[in-house]
Formats: sequence, C-alpha cells, structure tokens
Amino acid sequence: MPRFSDLQERLDTLRAQNMYRKRRNVSSRQGRAIRVDGRELLNFCSNDYLGLAGDVRVAEAFKTAVERWGVGAGASHLVCGHTQAHEELETTLAEFTGRPRALVYSSGYAANVGVINALLSVSDLVCEDRLNHASLLDGGWISRARFAWYGHLDYDDLDRQLATDANRKLVVSDGTFSMDGDRCRLDDLIAIARRRDAWVMIDDAHGMGVHGATGVGLVDPARYTVDDVQVLVGTFGKAFGTSGAFVAGNEALIETLIQRSRNYIYTTAMPPAIAVATLASLAIAKAESWRRDRLVSLVERFRTGAAQLGFTLPESASPIQPLVVGDPQASLDMSRDLEERGCLCTAIRPPSVPEGTSRLRITLTAAHTDADVDQLLRALKDASMVAGKRTSSNTV
Repeated sequence: MPRFSDLQERLDTLRAQNMYRKRRNVSSRQGRAIRVDGRELLNFCSNDYLGLAGDVRVAEAFKTAVERWGVGAGASHLVCGHTQAHEELETTLAEFTGRPRALVYSSGYAANVGVINALLSVSDLVCEDRLNHASLLDGGWISRARFAWYGHLDYDDLDRQLATDANRKLVVSDGTFSMDGDRCRLDDLIAIARRRDAWVMIDDAHGMGVHGATGVGLVDPARYTVDDVQVLVGTFGKAFGTSGAFVAGNEALIETLIQRSRNYIYTTAMPPAIAVATLASLAIAKAESWRRDRLVSLVERFRTGAAQLGFTLPESASPIQPLVVGDPQASLDMSRDLEERGCLCTAIRPPSVPEGTSRLRITLTAAHTDADVDQLLRALKDASMVAGKRTSSNTV
C-alpha cells in the first residue's frame, strides 16, 4: 500500500533542485507598486493588465453590491445561488463576445476542466497545444477521451493528429500563451479543424481585455463567428481585475454545460457582488481604450530598451515579456537581485515551464509609467552584471 512517509523527503528534494515555491505576503491592494513582506516594490509580475484590480470605481461597485446581495451566493447556481447579478453579467458577456449565450464559472481552472469533461468521453479525441495552460491539459487528461499533444504552434502536426477516426474531435488552445506571450495562429487552426470536422476551443484568458478595439480579445466577433470557434473561454481575474471566468457559445453548448459540467453544477456560485464588480470593470475596459494603447507603448519601450541592453526576448506583442534564463537557481538569483533594486519579477520554473527554460515572467500593466519601465531596465542591467560576476566566480 502507498505510504506518506516520503512527503518530507519529496519536499527536501524540491528544495535541493531549486523548485520549492514560497508564498509572498502582500499587504496592499494590487497596482503598479505593491507592498510585499513589508517593502514597497514595483510590480512586474501581475496579470492585472489594464490596472483595474485596484480601481476605485470597481471597488465602489463591489461595495454597493455587497450591501444589496451580501458576501456569498449561498448555494450552487442550480439550487438557489444564481442571482439577477449573475444573469446580467452573462447577458452582457454574450453581447460583448458576439455569441448567443455565456455561462459564468467560479474560476478559469473550473471552466476549462468542466467544459472539456462535459463535451468529451471515451471514443472521442482531444488535441492540445503542448504549451497549453495546466487547466486545459488536465481537462483533456481526465476526460477519458484519447489525448494528443501537438507541437507548439505546429499546425502540420495538429493536422496529422486529427487525421484519425473519432466520435468527436476537439482542438484546444490558449489564445495568448501565458508563459511565452505569443498567440495561436487562429486562422490556420480554424481551417484545419474545419477540414477535419473538429470543434475549436480557445482559452483567451490573457488576451481578453488586452486585444481588439473594445478589448474583446483574439476571437473578435467582427471576424470570427461561433461556427469558427465553437467554445470561447475568458477569465475575470486578469485584465478585468476581479475573479471568476466564463464560457461563451451557442445555445446548445451552454445548456449542455448547465446540465453536464460537474465543475459548474457541484460548486457554490461566485458571490453576486463579484458579478456586479465585473460588470463595472467590463464597462471600463470597453470604454477606456487608452489602457490598451498604453500597454502597446509600454511593451515597445521595454522591448527596445531590453534589446539595447543585449537581451534577447521571444516574439511577444502582449504584456507578457519572458526573459528566459534557463537554470532554476539562476532565475531565482536574478529575481532576488531585481527585488533588491525595487522591482518584483517572480522566477518561473518547471513544471510551469519546460525544463531548461526557467525565466523571469515580466508583465506590464496600463498603470505603469515610462519611468517604471526605465527603472526596470536599469535594474535588469545591474542584475545581469551581478549574475555575470557570480557565474564567473563560480567558474573559477
């Protein structure tokens, strides 16, 4: 029988491999600068891309909603937890994405796992990009469908994987990939899926709010219909600054999820006040296009400055700007050096990224200033010099 006496040994192994993770104590609201373990730092590792997590208007909407709805939903959606606030948010999201209906989930992880498991089972096929988010991969693995990886953005490989008999075929991809910041080539993916009689599921968690004229994301309804991308997933905890997620699609999809998605059926609904706050942040995101313009400007400023310093960054026009270091300990050292210089940039290590690609996942938000980016660039220059001396010393 399996025993648990090796738990501490496994933890010790993680520490020895520089893979052990620790939580940080944040004592301020989210923003361009946050207070971490008692020290104020410029925040370059948040997914709060539009700077709305700490927006006073969103906070006021939340507080007003708490007065009306209280702090909890009290039950699952199918019992008595589905309120007018949830209904209004779902209606607004359907209009925003140009789809017949939308369904709110308590988290992006729950949405991704719940959708795949509601749609697929034995005799079906799910094909996923190798660098998909863990929630998408987990959803595919536990669905009991035949699971096939295809190489990252390798659509010839996808085509080969789909060239097989299956009852249902589902192609699953991130829209903007969370660790590299690059995007799926949606036109190519749709064309292959259509030829192979497969549905397409896009998780646009890191593109929603950021891309498109109104922040609708990669799957712009002016270009793509529900017949092109049958399943669209978005989250609220990134650009919209609140919490939760949604799935948008046709009537049959949403009703199927309500009836079959265990992650929706068997969990308490998100607090109604969160739904109201999300409505407020969604309205701001749509109206204030300057936030997206600001992101474009900051990304260009950072990439230009990084190139001048001799850093090579992967192609990414998103707020996610990875600086691949390689070795886990080296990435931890560089993260610590940056923090000493007032910049919070968390080191990302396997299994979040492939072996040998440990990195600093640098993210920019509309709340940052040009001066913030310049401070980060100076810190990177100084930290890299320290890293070079450290490597030289270790070599000797």
